[in-house]
Amino acid sequence: MSSPTYTPTEKELGYLRRCVELAREALEAGDAPFGSVLVNASGEILQEDRNRTVTKSNVSLHPEFTLAIWAQKNVSAQDRATSAVYTSGEHCPMCSTVHANVGLGRIVYASSSQQLVQWKQELGLTPGPVTPLAINQVAPGLEVKGPVDSLAEEIRELHYTKQERAG
Repeated sequence: MSSPTYTPTEKELGYLRRCVELAREALEAGDAPFGSVLVNASGEILQEDRNRTVTKSNVSLHPEFTLAIWAQKNVSAQDRATSAVYTSGEHCPMCSTVHANVGLGRIVYASSSQQLVQWKQELGLTPGPVTPLAINQVAPGLEVKGPVDSLAEEIRELHYTKQERAG
């Protein structure tokens, strides 16, 4: 991949591993494999979620989107700004937009949109209806770190498993 990679701290790696677990839960439930956690400045996980776009029949139920909406309702603006969202996959344009508008802090993702596009091409899938832009193309002021090479293969396998199950 041409994207520069990020080497997370051990603590960050733990959050990202939890995101992969949530992505696996999403896949097992019938949703696309994505998971995210919202962490405050002290390192406490405030909220976590997984993709629910199929099981709840709502295309907006990406975990990054639902965490941002939860944070807007439950976390002060100051605390949102110092928080971090860890996620299995780079935010889509919709999620990047809501993240920025809610005023959340930095994003750390395990796999990039560029990687997901490549995996979909390898699987012979048709591109989705929305251009997969990098987070900073949508929200240039956000601090963004990723992808994380040590997790990319595991995430790739989740996406391949999803396609195999779709048959």
